[in-house]
Amino acid sequence: MRDLLIGQVLSFDDDPFLEGPSAARIEAEGAVLIEDGRILAVGPAASLRAAHPEARRHDYGKALISPGFVDAHAHYPQTGIIASWGKRLIDWLNTYTFPEESRFADPAHARLAAETCLDLMLAHGTTSVCSFCTIHPESVDAFFTAAQARGMRVMAGKTCMDRNAPDNLRDTAQAAYDQSKALLERWHGVDRLGYVITPRFAPTSTPDQLAALGALWAEHPEVAMQTHLSEQKEEILWVAKLFPEARDYLDVYERFGLLGARGLYGHAIHLEPRERDRLREVGAALVHCPTSNAFIGSGLFDMAGLKAGGQRIGLATDIGGGSSFSMLRTMAAAYDIAQLNGAALHPAQLWWLATAGSAGALGLGERIGRIAPGYEADLTVLDLASTPAIAQRAARAEDLWQALFPTIMMGDDRAILATWVNGKPMHRA
Repeated sequence: MRDLLIGQVLSFDDDPFLEGPSAARIEAEGAVLIEDGRILAVGPAASLRAAHPEARRHDYGKALISPGFVDAHAHYPQTGIIASWGKRLIDWLNTYTFPEESRFADPAHARLAAETCLDLMLAHGTTSVCSFCTIHPESVDAFFTAAQARGMRVMAGKTCMDRNAPDNLRDTAQAAYDQSKALLERWHGVDRLGYVITPRFAPTSTPDQLAALGALWAEHPEVAMQTHLSEQKEEILWVAKLFPEARDYLDVYERFGLLGARGLYGHAIHLEPRERDRLREVGAALVHCPTSNAFIGSGLFDMAGLKAGGQRIGLATDIGGGSSFSMLRTMAAAYDIAQLNGAALHPAQLWWLATAGSAGALGLGERIGRIAPGYEADLTVLDLASTPAIAQRAARAEDLWQALFPTIMMGDDRAILATWVNGKPMHRA
């Protein structure tokens, strides 16, 4: 059975950072035709209604039909500790993260956390996410099982650590390799699931472990690799002490085979010029985590400079260091941080980052992140007047971008009317 979603439809022809706001289009009286999890057609509502009278109609009026949000970097095991007070990166890990992650040896706890996290994301309009798990294989099984039940396209991997972490959260170089390989072979490519090789970050892995994971990636270049890079200045100094032979933080990963086009490098705030050049040369992706960067005091990501330099960039909540499940709130924080760096991001650029930009960073740009024929039918429907404050501002808008921007800056889960996943409604307000 075909479904016809009617409303204002937002689509992209290209990257608005490269082509300007005209690269994004909003069809004021548009529609999206979907069948069997795929988008069949996009166009004027009147034309699609006439051409497909048999389709079930879902008339959302003046609501915005958007690609589903894509969260390119999250820690689902930190769902329960989101919005914890008063720490910077290393203290955050020791005080909040590690005690919480130690609970994930229990499959029941992991299952509940995975289901809670994904349901919260769906309620906020997020249809895809790339997540770190814990060192426990059970945590990966729980996340993929929950995502599979919801039909979601997700990516995730076992977080590997063999030093500078509590005893009950350390594996070994061999265990990291063996368990990651087994999980990869079990889950990668099943339904809409993708495995990601996942060293937490350089300080929590020995050279032997980094080398083992680099070897695994060389054996399976079809999968992605995710880690953290240059989040805080204290962290960079720590890496320099642990790896004195490396030219810089990025060089640590490159020396062990953990730099490549399918690499996902979270944060990437304090990059040296050489690191910027090398990341661009290999085609790696950077992931901007603005609410997290502000919440734990990491610094200001140079969106304008990095995009002008040709970097691929995605956007992410980074829960629980990030303080919101909402990609709307994440876009707003990205706008604030860009303003502090002297650049005002256009609403089209912000929306691109949260959809097609993140999809491209994850290597999924040909499947999700856009509304176009052949793409997977992951869609989010938004009320652009979801609160009195937003409604009174949107009423004064002179164009559709002005109507959308208040929802970016002040919106939350109340703006999400419906979330469609793989052609099925998985959340309704």
